[in-house]
Amino acid sequence: MSEVRVVFLDIGGVMYDDSVYARSWARALRESGAVFTDEEFDAEYAAARAAQAGSFRRRLTSRFLGPDADIEPVEAIAKEHWAYPPDALYPDVLPCLERLAGRYRLGILANQPSLVRQALERDGIDRFMEVWGVSDDVGLAKPDPRFFAHVLYLAGEAPPHAVMVGDRLDYDVRPARRAGMRTVWVLRGEAPDDPTPEQLAEADVAIRGLDELPGALERI
Repeated sequence: MSEVRVVFLDIGGVMYDDSVYARSWARALRESGAVFTDEEFDAEYAAARAAQAGSFRRRLTSRFLGPDADIEPVEAIAKEHWAYPPDALYPDVLPCLERLAGRYRLGILANQPSLVRQALERDGIDRFMEVWGVSDDVGLAKPDPRFFAHVLYLAGEAPPHAVMVGDRLDYDVRPARRAGMRTVWVLRGEAPDDPTPEQLAEADVAIRGLDELPGALERI
């Protein structure tokens, strides 16, 4: 196997508790006229996590506003409420980055609003990152293969030397593998509560938290 030189990390679900995103989308749907209980929303969100098969946003909008609903106005409202508070940072993030720093080049590869940089700066994450791939800054979003090609170009690394660390099969693991990268699936955030053996087999390695990441990178 080629030497791992650069590690790209997703933000929501990997470094921050992604329930912040879920709550912002539920609020945006309600402000757009949808009527549902918290239990109904949670059930649909869990079903999307289990399926790992396409846009959660589109699925939720179709379910609660109808199949012909325009997703863009809902997304605009959600972005107004989509900000990570300090306590949303997982406690294993900074210790992990400290261990990885100096051993690997690190980067961001995430579908996020540009304002996410404020949280990363506030929480001391930005100082570890050399390569920045934030969807709203780039004008591309996962799983678009051009987004993966773009961050690899910025890093100046060939795909076999790069690893994608994400919580989604459809937006992280599968497109990264198609790009020739190696993959680590983090089983939190938008990952299923109970992934199937077939799902677990898709990534090079699956981990429960970033405390496991340094060891996982040595095995792939």
